Amino acid sequence: MRLLRPLCRRRWSQGAPPPPRVASEASEAPSPDDGEPHSGLAPWSTQYGNLPQRYMLRKSRRLDYITPAPSQCFNNEVSTGRLPDFPLERPWTQDYWRGGQAPHPNMIGHHGVYAQPIRLQDWMWFRGDRVEVLKGKDKGKQGYISYVVQERNWVCVEGLNCKRETVGKTEGFPGMIRLVEQPLCVITDIALVDPMDEKPTEVEWQYTEDGERVRVSSRTGRPLPVPSEAYQTVDYKTPEGYSESQQKDTKAKDVEEITYKPRLATFEMEIMEEQGIQEDRDAKPTFYY
Repeated sequence: MRLLRPLCRRRWSQGAPPPPRVASEASEAPSPDDGEPHSGLAPWSTQYGNLPQRYMLRKSRRLDYITPAPSQCFNNEVSTGRLPDFPLERPWTQDYWRGGQAPHPNMIGHHGVYAQPIRLQDWMWFRGDRVEVLKGKDKGKQGYISYVVQERNWVCVEGLNCKRETVGKTEGFPGMIRLVEQPLCVITDIALVDPMDEKPTEVEWQYTEDGERVRVSSRTGRPLPVPSEAYQTVDYKTPEGYSESQQKDTKAKDVEEITYKPRLATFEMEIMEEQGIQEDRDAKPTFYY
């Protein structure tokens, strides 16, 4: 396969600042359903969960303010905001709220953490990639990426950079020790491995003669295709190979259909609108003392 010289090369080297984030240019990342509100979360962080965007949008927001008590003198106000932090656990999982990673209700105005921006089309670290650790106690060891947190430029490598945690400890039982993989920064802590010589290398995006966008090793020119594990979800291995079970009582299209949309209307108002009843009576004036 012959590679063409790209119009604009995007090379990543250790310590080099990433390009600024822009909202233009299309990306090869998985896209949400058409017409569905987007959660604003990075696509490669939510690819494995295979959840609707409207559900992730609701679970990734918090309640900032609500009127203390219903009052007839003041309008009820409810305001929401994005969660300030992006830890390893996703906001729609139980471990996020059980593990104490959820923000405190009084953290209003907290700006969270900051990470160097990487454009969506320049992201090149996916689940299943073979990488080498450049820092820490596992420096020089190689492994495969198993988890991606794109908002923080984090990845977890199988069996590397682990921390020991004690679980199940009680008064009569000392508990069990398990290894928990800790995140590594994709810019400074890891490097992709060239499959030709199995050594770390710089990687850049290029285009082939057929117009396919691939990752290429800067040292050997060997293409690094995106692993198939990057497109796997909790429901299927590949989107093309997924088939709905015929033994289920309810079809997926029936479950995903939105049959009710909440509105600021009472039950009586909805019945009047359904029956075509028009209110022509004048309301009596009301006074508050």
